[in-house]
Amino acid sequence: MKVLVVGNGGREHAIALKLLQSSQVKQVFCAPGNGGTATLTRCQNLPISVDDFKGIGQFCQDNNIDLVVVGPEIPLAMGITDYLQNLGIKVFGPTRAGAQIEASKAWAKALMAESGIPTAKAAVFTDAAAAKGYVNSGSIPIVIKADGLAAGKGVIVASTVEAAHRAIDSIFEGQFGSAGKFVLVEECLVGQEVSVLALTDGIVIRPLLPAQDHKRIGDGDTGDNTGGMGAYAPAPLVTPELMAKIEVEVLQSAIATLRKRNIDYRGVLYAGLMVSPEGKFKVLEFNCRFGDPETQAILPLLETPLEDLLLACVEKRLGEMPPIAWKSGAACCVVASASGYPGDYRKGEAISGIKSAEGLTNTYVFQAGTKQLNTQIVTDGGRVLGVTGIGENFAQAIARAYAGISGIHFEGMHYRRDIGYRVQK
Repeated sequence: MKVLVVGNGGREHAIALKLLQSSQVKQVFCAPGNGGTATLTRCQNLPISVDDFKGIGQFCQDNNIDLVVVGPEIPLAMGITDYLQNLGIKVFGPTRAGAQIEASKAWAKALMAESGIPTAKAAVFTDAAAAKGYVNSGSIPIVIKADGLAAGKGVIVASTVEAAHRAIDSIFEGQFGSAGKFVLVEECLVGQEVSVLALTDGIVIRPLLPAQDHKRIGDGDTGDNTGGMGAYAPAPLVTPELMAKIEVEVLQSAIATLRKRNIDYRGVLYAGLMVSPEGKFKVLEFNCRFGDPETQAILPLLETPLEDLLLACVEKRLGEMPPIAWKSGAACCVVASASGYPGDYRKGEAISGIKSAEGLTNTYVFQAGTKQLNTQIVTDGGRVLGVTGIGENFAQAIARAYAGISGIHFEGMHYRRDIGYRVQK
């Protein structure tokens, strides 16, 4: 098999590496890839952007690509799957219609209401005055969300009415560009967030290991929201009993409603949930792709060949596959970010220590915001890389991740020191 992975983050590096571990995969191409994918054996970066559908399609036709795996949400929301399917190319990732489940939080809320999926009470607004009036009549804290895609940063938990008003103004004034055309004002749920990623062929849906992300930039879950500063799997919070309920009440319900709407959804359906102290759950949001950094914690534990699962989804035969097989133990990924992230940050800082970290036992370095300049890997994004440790238990996995990241350096490097704190208590 020859596979093309679309994207340039740590998630795509993890996908490419997992595919290359299989004897069935001859070569992986990444468009555009990063400094990490550039150094993988049998992997080649392509100077093609994620939104250059014509260039991606032409490359697939010229090189007999067997499967395209789309990493980021933006090309999915733009319709890359529709474009490539029209050329007869196999694509793992939902169509533009299906990708609305992430591209519009208001659309997703309506789908959840139709499906009977438990979720937070919310209202959608097109002007600031009405949104502020709703805030004034509600309780604090309250959650303000940009409707569209905002790279994981379009959610503000406001602890005062004034903060909520400022968040509403900033979204409508263009802080997140076109993502702020609509604003959702949502009740603030209490509990722990958990990520449940599932694979689906549009009929059958199978969950992967549950994971927990750490969204805030600072230790103790302080500071600004980010795209994710670290994750671990499998999350003990999601017991087998809870997962069974989530599978029926959330995942299967969502797929059934999508099918009812004549949306052929093949790819990842990712539910972000809040689990209350009493063990009850509500869906915060849906995503239409693999999570980042959750993927960097989940895929290293996968035993079943990844390409077998992805092709089964694309070819609508997931129900014929045996149960997904997993390695025992746990995984923890710690993300290193550039100074200033999630705000303005510098690029071009030389990175050292990656090879030595990769030489440690059961330790992976997944590069994200990097690029290769001659033989030097330099920073090229906000979240620069993630170090994943695999262990027989969480203590061992977390220790390995931190042993790996402690030997890596670039100017202004920042990472949280408490990833996995919930499972270390």
